[in-house]
Amino acid sequence: MGILHRLTAVLFLAATPVFADCEADRVDIRGDFGTIGFRVELAVTPAEQTRGLMFREEMARLAGMLFIYPEAQETAFWMRNTLIPLDMIFIEADGRILKIHENAIPGDETPIRSDGPSIAVLEINGGLAREFGIEVGDEVRNPALPQDGALWPCP
Repeated sequence: MGILHRLTAVLFLAATPVFADCEADRVDIRGDFGTIGFRVELAVTPAEQTRGLMFREEMARLAGMLFIYPEAQETAFWMRNTLIPLDMIFIEADGRILKIHENAIPGDETPIRSDGPSIAVLEINGGLAREFGIEVGDEVRNPALPQDGALWPCP
């Protein structure tokens, strides 16, 4: 292999993101844009879900919070005591994105509804869904999501 081929291979590998297989604190999303991962905190208990991301003044760019429910249900969120704009990504039981609410307004108490049964909601920094090209129908995975019937199950 010539030096040019080796250099090309090294540059290709350096530009290719490496994704771990289904970590508990990571949500992966794949769609036409490719694949992206977010480091997340899980909100599973009622107390964790009630507090959510309230009172936080900032959040790392590729961070978020994943709210997980025991079964798919209509959900609604508000932004009471939330200081940063958020994108809310509502996820169906098979891991497909049901709805994206972009740039929820800090402090707004207007309910933001799932408009269908969702098993989970991923909150990320406002504007990132549009920036990365995340769309309704894209697929999400995390080991805490149901694996039976998942479009993109964890290995």
